[in-house]
Amino acid sequence: MPDARARLASVEIGGRSPVAVMGVINVSPESFHPGSVYRGDDAVLRTALDMVEAGAALVDVGARSTAPYLPTEISEAEETDRLVRAVALLADKLPVPVSADTRRPAVARAALEAGAGVLNDVSALADAALAHEVAAHDASLITMAAPGPGRTVTTPLETVRGVLAEALARARAAGIAEERIALDPGIGFFREAAVAWHHWDVTVLARLPALHALGRPLCVGVSRKSFVGALTGSAATEARLPGSLAATAAAVLGGAALIRTHDVRETVDAVRVAERIARAAP
Repeated sequence: MPDARARLASVEIGGRSPVAVMGVINVSPESFHPGSVYRGDDAVLRTALDMVEAGAALVDVGARSTAPYLPTEISEAEETDRLVRAVALLADKLPVPVSADTRRPAVARAALEAGAGVLNDVSALADAALAHEVAAHDASLITMAAPGPGRTVTTPLETVRGVLAEALARARAAGIAEERIALDPGIGFFREAAVAWHHWDVTVLARLPALHALGRPLCVGVSRKSFVGALTGSAATEARLPGSLAATAAAVLGGAALIRTHDVRETVDAVRVAERIARAAP
C-alpha cells in the first residue's frame, strides 16, 4: 500500500492506517442522488449518527449540488445558511470530524467557524482564497481535480495528475501543512473531454497507482455516479449500489486511503474485503 499519510482533523489516513470511509449527507434538494438528501435537523443528525455507528470515520456535508451536468446554482447566502446549520448541528454532537463540501471561500469560512475540521473542495482550489481560509482556520483539506478555465484537458491520467499537482502547489503556497492534505481524482467531473466521460472515469480508476507519485493520500468518490449507471444500464441512482461497491473495491486495490460514499455500512464491508486482498499482495 502507498506510504503517504495525512491527518484530516483527528483522522489518520494513508500509510498503515485502515482505509477510512467518509459518509455523505446532503442538505441540498438539487443533489443528483435523491437518497442522499436529508431534510430537517432530526433526519440529518439521525443519519449522521447511523453512519458513525456503521463505521464512518468522517461525515461530509454538502449544501449545494456539485454535479457538473445539472442546473443547480444557488446563491452564496443560501448555501451558507444550509451548510452552517447542518455543520453546527453535527459538529456539536458527532464523535467524528465533520467535513464541509464547498468551493466558495466565504461559505468555507462560515462552515469552518461553525465547527467543520475539514474542507472538501471540488474545484482544485480555483479560488486561491479558499486555500487561505483552510490555512487561517488550521483545518485539513481534500482538494479534487476538476476542469476549469485555463486548465488543459488531454488524456485522463495526464490531466488529473496535472490539475492535482497545481492544486497541491496552491495549498502549499497558502501555508496548509502537507500532512493535512488529501487529493481526489474527480471521478464524474470531466464531462467535456474528447473521450467519453465513463471511459475517462474507468481509466482514472484503473490508473490510480500513478497518482501516488504526488505524495498525498487519495480520497475517491464513486458512489452512485453516472459512470456506474453507464456501465450497468442503471439510469436511476437508487439502482447503482452494486456497481458502486465494485468500483469502491477497485479504488481500494488501487491504493485509495479514503472512500467517500452515500452508503456507509455496505461500503465499509466492501472496503475491508478489498483492503485485506490489497495487503496480501506481494
